[in-house]
Amino acid sequence: MLLGTSVLVAAPAQAETSPARAVAAPAAAPAKAPAAEDWNPPANLVQPLDQVWRHVESTYPDLYGFRNYGWDQIMANGGYINYCVRWESDTPVTAQTRDQIHAALTRQFTKWMDVMAGHNEWPYRQVPVNIVGWAVRDRSLLQWNDDSVDIYVNNLDGGGAPQCAPACGRFFNQNGDYSRCPGGAARHYDMSLWLTDGFGGGAGGDWGQRMGREYFVNARNSENIHIFLHEVGHSFGLDDFYDWTPTGVGGFLMRAGSASQITEFDAWMFRDFWRHLKPRYGY
Repeated sequence: MLLGTSVLVAAPAQAETSPARAVAAPAAAPAKAPAAEDWNPPANLVQPLDQVWRHVESTYPDLYGFRNYGWDQIMANGGYINYCVRWESDTPVTAQTRDQIHAALTRQFTKWMDVMAGHNEWPYRQVPVNIVGWAVRDRSLLQWNDDSVDIYVNNLDGGGAPQCAPACGRFFNQNGDYSRCPGGAARHYDMSLWLTDGFGGGAGGDWGQRMGREYFVNARNSENIHIFLHEVGHSFGLDDFYDWTPTGVGGFLMRAGSASQITEFDAWMFRDFWRHLKPRYGY
């Protein structure tokens, strides 16, 4: 299932190549936070939330059968998420910029996770975000020599964009078999942060999020990187609202262009998706 905003891009499965480095490193341990079962949205949001879910049920062809939402990825990992950075650019990256991109990714992704902390049996207080690989066309663009991430050089998809090894990607291996991944399961990636020179708008789905390289890098210290936040919403199943608006609700993040941060309504839509999917995980 692939959901997008102004542009929808599916990552094609391509033949893998081995990374330049493949050093196994354990993911950070998540913090468990058992929460009581509850569902208590504000009274004024009950009707629009019901409208949204009815719309989702009527338009998603495999809503309950699909098994690669962001929820599935976090639960399969036991409470963390792994990323690959796809650097579709000829702009060099310093170690400082690399670390700032990781920090920005973590900070923004955590905004959605904070929505869930302590809510309706969501089991994690924190969800660590790890970057396990970078994919580039030319190794010289990456101006560091440490082995903190695996590096994939000139491993291109069908459109010529760099990608980390498909053997390590959950999008390509939804059965969880990473036996062909050079770094093993610990170095698998669940999603990609795909940064493309000159890319307008954004795209998002179970494979990750794509947006302009210039946009994300220039916004890396911003409080809200709103295109990224919107696309992460799609990775967890939230819909777009191009042609309708739920009753009594104004601007919100998933209605593109009407909000620049996660609103109360976005938060409750997010929680509602978990509410309907959590039985598959035994909650």
